[in-house]
Amino acid sequence: MAIDVQEADDNTLEQWNSFVDDSEHTTPFHRREAITHLAQTADAEVRFLVGYKGQEPVGIFPVFETTTGPFRMVYSPPPHLEVYYLGPALLNFSKLKQRKAERRHRKFIDGCLSWIEEEIDPDCVDVRTVNEYTDLRPFSWNGFNVSPSYTYVLDLTADDLLMQFSRDARSNVRNRDDDCTIRETGVEGIDAIITQIQRRHEEQGKEYRLDPAFVTELYERLPDGCVRTYVCEHNSEITGGIVTLEHGNTIYRWQGGAKQDVDCPINDLLDWHIIQDAQSRGLSRYDLVGANLPRLCRYKSKFGPKPVAYHTARWKTTRMQAVTGIYRRLPDALRVVSE
Repeated sequence: MAIDVQEADDNTLEQWNSFVDDSEHTTPFHRREAITHLAQTADAEVRFLVGYKGQEPVGIFPVFETTTGPFRMVYSPPPHLEVYYLGPALLNFSKLKQRKAERRHRKFIDGCLSWIEEEIDPDCVDVRTVNEYTDLRPFSWNGFNVSPSYTYVLDLTADDLLMQFSRDARSNVRNRDDDCTIRETGVEGIDAIITQIQRRHEEQGKEYRLDPAFVTELYERLPDGCVRTYVCEHNSEITGGIVTLEHGNTIYRWQGGAKQDVDCPINDLLDWHIIQDAQSRGLSRYDLVGANLPRLCRYKSKFGPKPVAYHTARWKTTRMQAVTGIYRRLPDALRVVSE
C-alpha cells in the first residue's frame, strides 16, 4: 500500500502533539506550539505534513516556506533562531522488520519531497535532522547533499557520573564557592541570560538574533517544565545562566554559557546542577547542543560526553546553485552589502 502524504487539516492538527509524543525522532520544537511560534518569528508559512499508510500515521514533517528575493525556500528548521534540529520524524516503525521499515521510510520521504515540489516548487530545500534520525539515504537518493555535524550527548544513567568529568571539573563542583548559588528561576531569569548572550556576541562581532521576548514566548507556549531557566548568583547578582529544553528522556543545554568575569566556575556549577536535576526527574540524556567548534568542545568535553552526529540534507536548483557560487566568490565587503 502506498504512503499518502498530506498537509494536516484542523482535525489532524489536534492530534499533532500526540504524534510528536509517540515518535523517537522529535524535540520540543516539533510540538505544534513551538512550530507556530517559529513560523511567526521567521515570517514563514508553515506546512504540517503527515504521512499515512491507510489510517495509520507513519511520519510527520514540519516545513517552513519563505521567499528571499526571487527564490522560494523550504526549511526545517527555519534559520537564525538557534534551533539545531527538526526535520522528519517517524511513527509506528518499531515492530517492523528491516526491509519493510526501509521501504516505508523511503516512501514517506519520497512522498513528502514530491508534495513539496508540487505544492511549493522551491529553489532550495534545507533540512537538519535530529541525531536519533540516522538514516539519511532517502534524501541522498532524491539528489540531496547530506553532511554531518556533531553534538555531545552525556549518558545520565552512567555509574559514578562525576568520575567521567575532567579533574578540574570534578574539583570545581566538589569544592564549590559558597558565595555561588545555583537555582531554577522560571521565566524571570530569561532576560538576564539572553541579554548576556547578546552582549557576548556583540563583543565578538557575531550575529545573534534571539531576544528575551522570543524565549519568554516559547516558555509560555510550551508545557510546564519543557523550558527551564537556571542561573548562578554571586553576591546576589546573576552572573551566568542556561536555558534548557526538555522532551522525552532528553534535556537540551539550549542557550547560555555567557558569564561575568568573577572568580567562580559558573558554568561547571550550572551544568552539574542541571545534570543532577535531570537525573532526579528520571531523564537519561543530556544533549549539550553543539560539538562543532573547537573552542566550545574544549569546555563541553570535560564532562565525558560522546560525540553524536546529526545531519543536514540540502538540495538546490541549478539557478540557485549558480547564484550561491557567485555569492561565495564575492569579497567579504560586497557580501555584507548584498545582504
